[in-house]
Amino acid sequence: MTPSDDRPERDAWDGPGAAHRAAVLGSPIQHSLSPILHRAAYAALGLTDWSYGRFEVTEEALPSFVERLDASWAGLSLTMPLKRAIIPLLDGISDTAASVEAVNTVVLTEDGRRLGDNTDIPGMIAALAERGVRKVESAAVLGAGATASSALAALARICSGPVTAYVRSEARAAEMRGWGERLGIDVRTADWEKAADALRAPLIIATTPAGAADALAAEVPARPGTLFDVLYDPWPTALAASWSARGGAVVGGLDLLVHQAVLQVEQMTGKSPAPLAVMRNAGEEALESL
Repeated sequence: MTPSDDRPERDAWDGPGAAHRAAVLGSPIQHSLSPILHRAAYAALGLTDWSYGRFEVTEEALPSFVERLDASWAGLSLTMPLKRAIIPLLDGISDTAASVEAVNTVVLTEDGRRLGDNTDIPGMIAALAERGVRKVESAAVLGAGATASSALAALARICSGPVTAYVRSEARAAEMRGWGERLGIDVRTADWEKAADALRAPLIIATTPAGAADALAAEVPARPGTLFDVLYDPWPTALAASWSARGGAVVGGLDLLVHQAVLQVEQMTGKSPAPLAVMRNAGEEALESL
């Protein structure tokens, strides 16, 4: 299958003649580790008749792709720019997905329904809990994109006090305050030029693109709290490396990717629990080979 092809046919990563199929869709998609994580889970669970592929699909091509799915398809993982574009094509979405208007998981039921969910939000919560962070009194968010809204939704469940979002424009600031009102969390905003102030929060979630927060590496306080940097390639980021060197706890993008994938595997296959350790090892090995 060529990168521009939007047909749901078997690609180079798909198992031949699989009875149950799933895949990750997005554009660009070649970097995705999802196939490695899901296939590792299938192997550990003994699901020999399952396959998981990846397809380059744009927003324009998404409706055609979805309409061509046959009864062998069990689920889809969605990455950018499809997390909102998929919603009109679904028969229903979970309250979690509705809270941020973003779907990253679609389960295709035996009766033909397409049901959407968002596993990024509980995935963030689980990744933090794994490192002992279950409740905080305040937090900071770096950035204001789609991942930032999921971060606010996660913080709405674990943060009892205000969250300060550091952004680059008033339009972004207004957007983040709007998400705060919708999610029921006290969101305050500050200019990106003051982002170093964020590092004094007990929990910082960095949702910015690669390199955007590198300059903050020199501003890490002597006694840092917990940093959740959603990037996984390159890893560690300059900020994460400096944070670790100062003795601070770091949660990385691979932690998020694995925890949200665990939930996807469980929903799509009906098998629980998914093998978290196996999936994480597969992801770490893949990153080391890059």
